[in-house]
Amino acid sequence: MSTRPSQNLENFPNPRPERPYEIRFECPEFTCLCPKTGQPDFATIRIRYAPARHCVELKSLKLYLWSYRDQGAFHEAVTNKILDDLVAATQPLWMEVEGDFYVRGGIHTVVRCTHGARPDAIPASAERSPR
Repeated sequence: MSTRPSQNLENFPNPRPERPYEIRFECPEFTCLCPKTGQPDFATIRIRYAPARHCVELKSLKLYLWSYRDQGAFHEAVTNKILDDLVAATQPLWMEVEGDFYVRGGIHTVVRCTHGARPDAIPASAERSPR
């Protein structure tokens, strides 16, 4: 696998597809560019999902997120694109992506988007934020 930024998300078979469970990632070093100013925008990207048949492979996720460093994107657009690409790569039962963008111009922006319905069988303890 490459160590260069890439838009290619890889997956692997879910080791326990018969069991509903949740996977959470926190990616505190996300960077993209403001499409208006070209200045960097920094964010923590939080991903939560209940896998069906496939899980996202972590190195490909890291390289995928890294690929945004030189791309201009509004917060709302980039967060929704990350969700769309992850859903296409894994076809989860449920997924949520949250972009928690650092303060810019005195405004703190959080964008949260979801796909599917969260399974009832995921324990309530999974509700806590991974902070």
